[in-house]
Amino acid sequence: MSATYNSVYPPEEDLIMNQQQLKQQIRQLAEERNALLMAHFYQRDEIQEIAHVAGDSLAMAMEAARTERQVIVLCGVHFMAESAAILAPEKTVLLPRPDAGCPMADMVTADQLRAMKARLPGRPVVSYVNTSAAVKAESDICCTSANAVRVVNSLAEDEVILVPDRNLGRYIAAHTDKKCHFWEGYCPFHDQLPEEDVLAAKEAHPDALFLAHPECRPQILRMADHVASTSGMIDFVRNSPVRKFILGTEMGILYRLRKENPDKEFILPNSLLRCPTMKDITLEDVLRSLETLAPRIVVPEDVARRARVALDRMLAVPRD
Repeated sequence: MSATYNSVYPPEEDLIMNQQQLKQQIRQLAEERNALLMAHFYQRDEIQEIAHVAGDSLAMAMEAARTERQVIVLCGVHFMAESAAILAPEKTVLLPRPDAGCPMADMVTADQLRAMKARLPGRPVVSYVNTSAAVKAESDICCTSANAVRVVNSLAEDEVILVPDRNLGRYIAAHTDKKCHFWEGYCPFHDQLPEEDVLAAKEAHPDALFLAHPECRPQILRMADHVASTSGMIDFVRNSPVRKFILGTEMGILYRLRKENPDKEFILPNSLLRCPTMKDITLEDVLRSLETLAPRIVVPEDVARRARVALDRMLAVPRD
């Protein structure tokens, strides 16, 4: 029985050794291919570890636009790879798992947005980067959770259309004088964070600060000591004297937080803050992608041209 078990499930040290070998192969091949490895903060720990750049959607979009490397291996979800391909059309953008999508991005289509624009003519469309290239092409400007309020307040119009996240939309509305028209999309994981789980975590850890992502529901944000994007949370924790934090966002952020703050403690309100598609990409997928230079993400030229206008306008908004 023991021998059978071990033949099916390799010892943990063998798995660790295999991972280290894969990481070494990936790093070597990335240099040979002149490739930039980018990973979102919600990716698996081992994927973030091998990345040249780990960041949120805004950081990855900016890096894609300025990198001199000829190949971009984007470890994230489909809309992120599309954004990189739009901003770096002369480069080869690879998404190791092209089936890694975003449920929120799938909640609005270009046709649906065109219909909303027809009902609300003259209102500029602010499209969250968590949207397809086709939706961005129908938008006036993009935003991320890190710069959403700045983007909306940079516009001259008194009314705006916000797609697709209703929770981010309501957060923006609370920080602007503009009238906001929301699309009823949401992130299934942030949106379903139960209030009772947050309350229980706060009661169990009264010395902890609760940090919430603006994709959470308004009632969750009202419970937060600080509301921020993933990069905003990382900056806040780094600069805070507090030693314990409850996190209202996807569990992948724990890798960066623990790496930068080994003396601090991080608590998740429950075990459900896990985006499956953000965990799709494995080291084997990254290696295969570098070996084959596939799957390549290509956005149709007309869509890319119009979507780039919205992305460029976002990138031109001054940062704090």
